[in-house]
Amino acid sequence: VQLQASGGGLVQAGGSLRLSCAASGFNVNAVEMSWYRQPPGKARTWVGTVSPGGETDYAGSLKGRFTISIDNAKNTMYLQMDRLEPEDTALYYCKPHKYDAWGQGTLVTVSS
Repeated sequence: VQLQASGGGLVQAGGSLRLSCAASGFNVNAVEMSWYRQPPGKARTWVGTVSPGGETDYAGSLKGRFTISIDNAKNTMYLQMDRLEPEDTALYYCKPHKYDAWGQGTLVTVSS
């Protein structure tokens, strides 16, 4: 099981980014998949989850700004982040619930 998160970068407040999580060794549409984030100097927190049936759930403060989706053909999960705020600055990780695998994370920096 391997995960490759990508798509992070520097963006101004109010902008958008789309993160990708490419998986190998399992099918992303067969397990629950989640995004987490860890701001500098703070603990890792849950961002959102997509179920095998396509249902999504998000941390309360992120609802309406963040959207998780799956591309079965590419075996990849995405995190679309809109109206970004400086408080969204963090390392973003993806993780399948079934496996103890985190990947290296991708850094998102939002400038004010």
